[in-house]
Amino acid sequence: MYRILILILLSGVLPPEIQEIPAQEEEASERLRALFADHWEWTLREYPLFATQVGDHRYDDRLSSVTEQDQLRRLAAGRGFLERLHTIARASLSPQEQVSYDIFRRLREDDIAESEHRSYLMPITNRSGFHVSFAQLAERVPLATEENYENYISRLRAFRQLVEGYVGLMRSGIRQGYVLPAIVLQGYEGAIEPHIVDDPTASQLYEPFRSFPSTVDQAARNGLTAAGTDAIETSVVPGYREFLRFMGEEYVPAAREEIAASSLPQGRWFYEHRVRRFTTLPLSPRQVHETGLSEVARIRAEMEEIILGSGFEASFQEFVEFLRTDEQFYVESPDELLRRTAFVLKKMDGELPRLFKTLPRMPYGVKPIPDYIAPKTTTAYYNRPAGDGTRAGFYYLNTYDLPSRPTYEIEALSLHEAVPGHHLQIALQQELEDLPEFRRFAGFTAFVEGWALYAERLGLEVGFYEDPYSDFGRLTYEMWRALRLVVDTGMHHFGWSRQRAIDFMAENSALSLHNITNEVDRYIAWPGQALAYKTGELKIRELRELAEQELGTGFDVREFHHVVLSSGAVPLDVLEASVRAWIEASR
Repeated sequence: MYRILILILLSGVLPPEIQEIPAQEEEASERLRALFADHWEWTLREYPLFATQVGDHRYDDRLSSVTEQDQLRRLAAGRGFLERLHTIARASLSPQEQVSYDIFRRLREDDIAESEHRSYLMPITNRSGFHVSFAQLAERVPLATEENYENYISRLRAFRQLVEGYVGLMRSGIRQGYVLPAIVLQGYEGAIEPHIVDDPTASQLYEPFRSFPSTVDQAARNGLTAAGTDAIETSVVPGYREFLRFMGEEYVPAAREEIAASSLPQGRWFYEHRVRRFTTLPLSPRQVHETGLSEVARIRAEMEEIILGSGFEASFQEFVEFLRTDEQFYVESPDELLRRTAFVLKKMDGELPRLFKTLPRMPYGVKPIPDYIAPKTTTAYYNRPAGDGTRAGFYYLNTYDLPSRPTYEIEALSLHEAVPGHHLQIALQQELEDLPEFRRFAGFTAFVEGWALYAERLGLEVGFYEDPYSDFGRLTYEMWRALRLVVDTGMHHFGWSRQRAIDFMAENSALSLHNITNEVDRYIAWPGQALAYKTGELKIRELRELAEQELGTGFDVREFHHVVLSSGAVPLDVLEASVRAWIEASR
């Protein structure tokens, strides 16, 4: 039979049953690639700021349209893309294409469910929203040429219409019962009022006109400055003023007293969807809650061991109070906090080759969180680099209220936000050129945040957390993520009060009360998102333990990390399948 098949192949004539399979595979692959390309083009057109971020500059002069009609139109388009996917024979695709097929399907299903639950009617949280991100526009767009400046000005002029679109959504949310809880809206003015200025040159968005790059012609600068000033005066400032009025006169008075997502229309169904979306696993709120309680008990026992080993003869609460109040753990200036953070990261940079085969080409920087959002924002966050390589990744550190920024947290926080956490993972993902575009720039919170929490623990393997206080800080950060499993499900599913959540976190961690309060309000305003961190970290640790057991002395942590990171951010079940396949191949 083998010789007959060889003769047939050499003759160039294949029987129909042999010809059919490659033809089906090629057709399925072509249709999948066409679907991905069409959806990617649609995404770039619909979300121009995202297009700019990933390095496509065809739409640099515009903002998205965000009316309710736009949301319904996008929902219909999403359903259409999903229907096209279902017409492609998954079994005819290569293994890597099947992974992309599954990820694309998961993303579309999540987006459709979010729209069907009308979450777009609550487009802001207590710490984020269009009004916060737009103020940072100059840091998110290219400003190297005259055309860049003209595009920037065009977006400034479009801001007032953007405000009108979001106000329309939020008014509809009021009518339909989709509004934020009143408690998280306290102090909302702080993110809006700084941008309502009498002098346009006092606006943060005026900064690009103070100093032009040499690539902008001298003759064009006065005209650009005048146009930018006019755009701020006639669009940006009025837009923020209108939004402040709407918030004060309409939205805040209509805010709901209940904090739970279950109090929204079809709220219990919505929260169950959020649990599955953010964990990427078929988990119930009760399962997540019980996992959280178990993790809190385990980490608490480890923290007690550190207290005992430190020689500090006191109870847990006394030790925590010592950490929260002793001057040795606090800096006197924002610059000192930034310097200490930079030192930790430079030290970790030198250790990365011990843990990773491949490192990202893109560097990262450290910046303070802008003053106008710092009081209501948590300890830190990360902004990814531009997709075209024109802007680095940045780790933003909160330097507001220094008595709530203890130095024993610096190592865990920095390893999470920069390297080997968010920057290393996200920058590497954007550099994976063999993946479809949507996989290079999209992702799943459970993977992204789970990796960053796992990365905190990697410091133990390369010489960090050498004193009991910083190690206790590491455990406090791990406890923080375990507590989220308990309090997020507690408030949104089991009826916990806000104060009960604050008290539970305060009793089990060394986080400052300021940070705890901000965190609890974040969970209230953003149901389910906080569940991703610990769920993802537990899965990555579980898979590493499996690999260590199965491979024994053949286990190589650099290879394990390469497998985990080389497909980008994926759902946790996809990650597990990938690691298990690597283990089998490594035998």
